[in-house]
Amino acid sequence: MQKINTFLMFNGKAEEAMNFYISLFSESEIARILHHEDGTVMHATFTLKGQTFMAIDNMNKQDIPFTPAISLFVTCDTSEEIEEVFAKLSQDGQVLMPLAPSPVSEKFGWVADKYGVSWQLNLAKVQ
Repeated sequence: MQKINTFLMFNGKAEEAMNFYISLFSESEIARILHHEDGTVMHATFTLKGQTFMAIDNMNKQDIPFTPAISLFVTCDTSEEIEEVFAKLSQDGQVLMPLAPSPVSEKFGWVADKYGVSWQLNLAKVQ
């Protein structure tokens, strides 16, 4: 069991975002979700590629945006996976670095998705 988990707070779209993310990666699922009476997420646990995350919807009614200063770094298994995930995360989001080779990667890209979460996608060079 992980001792430290990434915890994401969304502005009313936590369940939508989790469903989107689990559709992108294998070994992914929403493990547990509790709702407030209004249907927003009180607390949820989900996994992406076997990694556990937690999420809630912001209940203080202030719009608190995500920042690219903290991002989720994903090591992709294939060229097809990185291209597909990058394209889907980029849709209605913002490309921070286009998908391209780098000195340490076959392909690397950085994107903020439509929910504001920042993702670094990496396909490691074969050694």
